[in-house]
Amino acid sequence: MNKLNTFYNEIKNYNWKEVAKQIHSKQQSDVLTALKKEVLTLSDFQALISPAAQPFLEIMAEKSMHLTRERFGNTIQMYIPLYLSNYCSNACVYCGFNHTNEINRTILTLEQVNLEAKYLKSLGFEHVLLVTGEDNKHCDLAYIRLVIEELKRHFALVSAEIQPLDAEEYTSLIEAGLNSVYVYQETYNQSNYKKYHPKGRKANYQYRLETPDRLGEANIHKIGIGCLLGLEDWRVDSFFTALHLQYLERKYWQSKYSISFPRLRPNAGSFQPNSVTTEKDLVQLICAYRLFNQQVELSLSTRESPKFRDHMLKLGVTAYSAGSKTNPGGYFCNKESLEQFSVHDNRSSNEVAQIIKGAGFEVVWKDWDNIMQ
Repeated sequence: MNKLNTFYNEIKNYNWKEVAKQIHSKQQSDVLTALKKEVLTLSDFQALISPAAQPFLEIMAEKSMHLTRERFGNTIQMYIPLYLSNYCSNACVYCGFNHTNEINRTILTLEQVNLEAKYLKSLGFEHVLLVTGEDNKHCDLAYIRLVIEELKRHFALVSAEIQPLDAEEYTSLIEAGLNSVYVYQETYNQSNYKKYHPKGRKANYQYRLETPDRLGEANIHKIGIGCLLGLEDWRVDSFFTALHLQYLERKYWQSKYSISFPRLRPNAGSFQPNSVTTEKDLVQLICAYRLFNQQVELSLSTRESPKFRDHMLKLGVTAYSAGSKTNPGGYFCNKESLEQFSVHDNRSSNEVAQIIKGAGFEVVWKDWDNIMQ
């Protein structure tokens, strides 16, 4: 990969404080201009996530709902995370898997993976998202590849949220059946990044930032990006996420893209958010993304409350997790292991599916078929 031709090189053209000033100086006239457009610029996106847009939230929501239905129809994709391991070499101050936390570490055997998979399959899921702590010693490439090969026997679609890898390593996992990879920069504020990630491979801001570039080079089917809401000003981090998305779509146009909206939840480290993102803020952000990009998939996890998730069904979100456990073996094999974060929506997948159907949507358990199989 040409190091001079990555997003790291592009983001150098932007200054965090200057972007913050641009966003917070937007006027209602800028918002009205953006709302009249069919194709939005990054400046328009700044207006829609600015404080000046708050009085127009109802208009944004209505337009977001229309654009989402126009592009995605009345469908909501369902997926479920499968945690493989809580071993981690990083020391992220906000995460329960932080390697300095005194917790019992575990990694699922292939036999346990199969038991978890059979249980999830019995619930109707066809899309499983593999999640691990970032640890190349206990949860290395060979292990992840074996798990993917095993799970492809059960599921139509296997995604992963794992430690960042090199392009050739991603190619190996794609050959094994991997469909999508989700990797979150957490914060694009390079000046403060190190204080949240003081140790481990994740402390390397540039290597993590260039992970989607390596995924694009590996021709992955879908790339998921996002920031961790609660570390820095959500408006500024979200602008840089939008900038990243625009760059990726332009350069790696063959891949699909998704945005997730993780808000900080309680964990073993008891880290408190530095910047509060309210539910109203999150509604504004999701609608702004939909107006900015009609093609991108927007995903909402069980970090959010049942009431909020039900409300967001019609406002732009296209993918939901349900019945989630955030601990290795949490569904069947090891229900007492430590959670990465506490789940807010504890409803079963069937309950969530019924809510979705009751709102007039079709529940989609998988969203594509591999024509090569």
